Amino acid sequence: MTDTRSAPISPVDPVDLTARLIRCPSVTPEEGGALQLLADLLGEAGFDCVRVDRNGTPNLFARWGRKGANRTFGFNGHTDVVPVGDRAAWTRDPFGGEISEGFLWGRGATDMKSGVAAFVAAAVDFVCGTPPDGALILTITGDEEGPSKDGTVALLDWMKSRGEAMSVCLVGEPTCPDRMGEMMKIGRRGSMTVTFTAQGVQGHSAYPHRAKNPLHALVRLFDRLASAPLDEGTEHFDASTLAITTIDTGNTASNVIPARTVGRVNIRFNDAHSSRSLMDRLRAEADRVTADTGVTFAMEVDVSGESFLTPPGEFVRLVAGAVKAKTGGEPVLSTSGGTSDARFVKDHCPVVEFGLVGRTMHAVDERVPVEDIRQLKAIYSRILHDYFA
Repeated sequence: MTDTRSAPISPVDPVDLTARLIRCPSVTPEEGGALQLLADLLGEAGFDCVRVDRNGTPNLFARWGRKGANRTFGFNGHTDVVPVGDRAAWTRDPFGGEISEGFLWGRGATDMKSGVAAFVAAAVDFVCGTPPDGALILTITGDEEGPSKDGTVALLDWMKSRGEAMSVCLVGEPTCPDRMGEMMKIGRRGSMTVTFTAQGVQGHSAYPHRAKNPLHALVRLFDRLASAPLDEGTEHFDASTLAITTIDTGNTASNVIPARTVGRVNIRFNDAHSSRSLMDRLRAEADRVTADTGVTFAMEVDVSGESFLTPPGEFVRLVAGAVKAKTGGEPVLSTSGGTSDARFVKDHCPVVEFGLVGRTMHAVDERVPVEDIRQLKAIYSRILHDYFA
């Protein structure tokens, strides 16, 4: 961007902007008008806005300031939401953006249209008030709740191909369990799902010695996997976990030993492991059971993300300091929870996450206290002020 096109504008109300975003029915993978609404607002404020859609997935890149600036602060978030479920169970229109009883109601109110509205409002007010010595980049996707193959990943690929870069990035996902300012994320556990297909030999249940029962072998393998702790935790992470999520055979006969069965485990792992080291460990256990039973195992592995950590340092202290300044409490530096798009951003630049209380996300009657949205904007504004000070 060569210059700023905007004159100073009135402060952006993050509550009103959240309500307008909720009224955009952007259930993954539909854009629903949400990104266009943000592009119009950001464009009026002097941001260069580019739609970076890939394979039908809607994404928005917005930059204020010069490409390649020494200091470029980034925000990341998403406007897509999960389906509403049983619409009759809602007491408010899930796409109404209604304010009632001190709450803003609707799908995406918590996860995470309020977060996007708060950082967009903070960014617009900041650049139109006291323009920073540096640049500001916003990456907003419509594919966080979906496959996440062509969302933030596509934005980062596009940025790399065009020499766009963030020095640091804050993801605005909900991070607080019960009260504002309680927790921020400085890393996330890795996540992988492993599907085992056990192949044996079919036979009559009265003559088990003539068969190779894949169920016996799979149960033995799963018992070994579930009984042995993966680790005892690390400095910044709790212990890794392995959960058996399904065993499917489809055998309707009570007197037939099946030839094949399928089972699945999900592993959430800390920085003591990588997906590769865990795959090797699971393969070794499966081979031991094969040696004992003669039943073979095929493994299909889906890695959602590797574990990562942004070590406590200048950036983490800056965000924590802004949270404390606006809430009065020191946030816990956590690596708990599931995955987020931070798992992709961490390969681009240092990343942390801070956002709302996530108690009602994905729930019927999703809602957020109105004052929490305003407080979140104030925190993001303080972060920008301190970063560019």
